[in-house]
Amino acid sequence: MSGAKRGGGLLVAGTTSDAGKSVVTAGICRWLARQGVKVAPFKAQNMSLNSFVTLEGAEIGRAQAMQAQAARVEPTALMNPVLLKPGSDRSSQVVLLGKPVGEMSARGYHGGRQEQLLGIVTDCLEQLRGTYDAVICEGAGSPAEINLRRTDIVNMGIARAARFPVVVVGDIDRGGVFASFFGTTALLSPEDQSLIAGYLVNKFRGDVSLLEPGMEMLRGLTGRATYGVLPFQHGLGIDEEDGLRVSLRGAVRESVVAPPVGEDVLRVAVCAVPLMSNFTDVDALAAEPGVVVRFVDRAEELADADLVVVPGTRGTVKALQWLRERGLADALLRRAAEGRPVLGICGGFQVLGERISDEVESRAGEVDGLGLLPVRVRFEREKTLARPVGSALGEDVAGYEIHHGVAEVLGGEAFLDGCRVGSVWGTHWHGSLESDGFRRAFLREVAAAAGRRFVPAPDTSFSALREEQLDLLGDLIEEHADTDALLRLIEGGAPAGLPFLPPGAP
Repeated sequence: MSGAKRGGGLLVAGTTSDAGKSVVTAGICRWLARQGVKVAPFKAQNMSLNSFVTLEGAEIGRAQAMQAQAARVEPTALMNPVLLKPGSDRSSQVVLLGKPVGEMSARGYHGGRQEQLLGIVTDCLEQLRGTYDAVICEGAGSPAEINLRRTDIVNMGIARAARFPVVVVGDIDRGGVFASFFGTTALLSPEDQSLIAGYLVNKFRGDVSLLEPGMEMLRGLTGRATYGVLPFQHGLGIDEEDGLRVSLRGAVRESVVAPPVGEDVLRVAVCAVPLMSNFTDVDALAAEPGVVVRFVDRAEELADADLVVVPGTRGTVKALQWLRERGLADALLRRAAEGRPVLGICGGFQVLGERISDEVESRAGEVDGLGLLPVRVRFEREKTLARPVGSALGEDVAGYEIHHGVAEVLGGEAFLDGCRVGSVWGTHWHGSLESDGFRRAFLREVAAAAGRRFVPAPDTSFSALREEQLDLLGDLIEEHADTDALLRLIEGGAPAGLPFLPPGAP
């Protein structure tokens, strides 16, 4: 962007949730960073249980943290000013500028609170525009949710406020992509439509020439270009907002895979507890050759597991009840008695303790835990947000903490901020397994306890795998999108004179 004024940008919207907005945003950020452009990601409002702690102690969505890594910049709260963390089907914790400000129902949020936040999110965006050459914004869901348009601050609301051009991403693997592009545009007001610059087809399989007649017809119908056709590619994806996919496992398992170093594989079962948060913690395990990770919800699925992980959750007491109702709690107790490995992370660590006192999250009061670790947990209204570093198992390790529960460790062997008793480990630290030396040492302990002849690969680098993945996203944009046209949009805004498609917003 030589000679261009600072503060250009683009909004990546989608015809649906999971159309590929996060991936495309990260890919554009990595492609721009390679060109020497100082670029930042931005998502005004994110709903996710997968979050991250920035260096200044702010909580933001993990997808935005990964997009910042794609842009080769440090993530900050400005990049995701509003984070909604669901606690039930009807309410969420509202995290504003990285700090929790309370619980709110969906009706209350869309009924007035969201409009009040528009000034805050536009101020954050303007601060980024004053610092970076370009800001690549990610929308949420679809911009054509006409029932929510009046209070929208993340799709056309932010595009209108910033006068940013919009590229709409559609997932052709689902089918109906041309109808989705046309319908999305035609359900917007004239003012919103004037910013819809064009479209980007995602997850295409086959010969692109077969799509060209459709893209020409779409241009004739809408007056808008298609800026690229991105091929379907296994193993792509960054840390997701929600879902049950082990993102880096796909990248490793579906490429040329190194065989296990030892004679055995290790099988890891992750309990798919309700309101599961930061399940990306197990990505680093799945990145190891010879480690097989799966999510489970039945007791019998723990039988052949060499390690069971009880992950984080936004509902510790609810997760505990779920484990008991499904027989998983009894299976965990049997494992511990047999000396078979169990790891609890954050909410999972709290579940493994003796006692939980909760007047904050569930308001259930005093609740018995599973009693596998000598720990008592008291929930506080103040949320702990931290980026701790330390050592364990003779290796350096770093992580991040996001929790209301304060753990009093009454015994056992020290393990990070938690403890270990026999083959049961517990810690509040998310992300610790991304530290390569620590992960290898931990897996050696697990293999020994499980009686497996598994040997961790000596050279697996989780950070290098992540960088390779982000480079793949940048390659997709560079090789399959009209990058010259995207640059013109970022620098100059939406083309003038884009036609209106009736009927428009009602």
